[in-house]
Amino acid sequence: MRPLVLIILLLLAPGLAVAQEAADEAPTAGLAADPAFAAFDDGRFVTALDLAKTQAATGEAAAHTLIGRIYAEGLGVDRNVKEAAQWYKLGADLGDTNAMFALGHLHLSGNGVAKSYKAAADWFEAAGKRGHSLAAYNLALIYASGDGRRQNLETAAKLFTQAAEAGHPPAEYDLGVLYTKGEGVEPDDEKAAHWIGRAAEAGYVDAQIEFAILLFKGRGVAQDEARGAWFLLAAAEKGNAIAQNRLARLYAFGVVFEKHLPTAAKWHLIARGAGASDLELDFLIAKLTPERRAEAEEEAQAWRDRAAAFY
Repeated sequence: MRPLVLIILLLLAPGLAVAQEAADEAPTAGLAADPAFAAFDDGRFVTALDLAKTQAATGEAAAHTLIGRIYAEGLGVDRNVKEAAQWYKLGADLGDTNAMFALGHLHLSGNGVAKSYKAAADWFEAAGKRGHSLAAYNLALIYASGDGRRQNLETAAKLFTQAAEAGHPPAEYDLGVLYTKGEGVEPDDEKAAHWIGRAAEAGYVDAQIEFAILLFKGRGVAQDEARGAWFLLAAAEKGNAIAQNRLARLYAFGVVFEKHLPTAAKWHLIARGAGASDLELDFLIAKLTPERRAEAEEEAQAWRDRAAAFY
């Protein structure tokens, strides 16, 4: 298991990016019957903007947020993040949690507003207290990293829990890691496996690898190597080099799968190309006949081609 500090460094930007995607979708969620939001969902952005401005003039908080998004993304208008921030601020002051969340992200990047982790944390906190679970997750990351708030892993754990219970895989994974390390919470292998397992089942790649390891070891969960291998395969197919390397080893040494060096070579070549070296596997693969080595290289390239087309 990686130390928490590494997880925070790895997840801070990607985690916030995931949350921002959800924020982008949120202003139209559940509001399809509203004319402005219906026009937005239909791609009639100029009409949506006009309708939203009419609604905003009456004090409709969500309309301000929709206008902010239109300007932030340049949908039917010239992109203007500074103006977007002004509309988000108006929406936030009227109590719209999506506007608060969006403002938090703008302050993280300094795009359209002054860059300030503290201001970002303030807006995430305001939205989180009103039930915005993704804002709670981002605030948890800030408390865990110590940027914008004094580092406090206990507070981070509570916020991760809020987001995890709402079903956000990155939060589930981070909370599981805290239980593994006993940081901010009492160490608890069963709770760690529970939360990491939930994230893994939701398709979160880092969690799939960690949960596979827990399954192989039987740590906090009943030992189940076959299920662990399934999660490794799922992560490997998504392009994770660590999972690809571990999958290659399973085939190379006949663990779970029937021993098959060409398949091991395929995954080893893919993993090595992605930066995961393994000297022991290099020696094993070197024993392949030229024909089988060529077969493995061909299958590895076919996988890369499929992955490139898919992603």
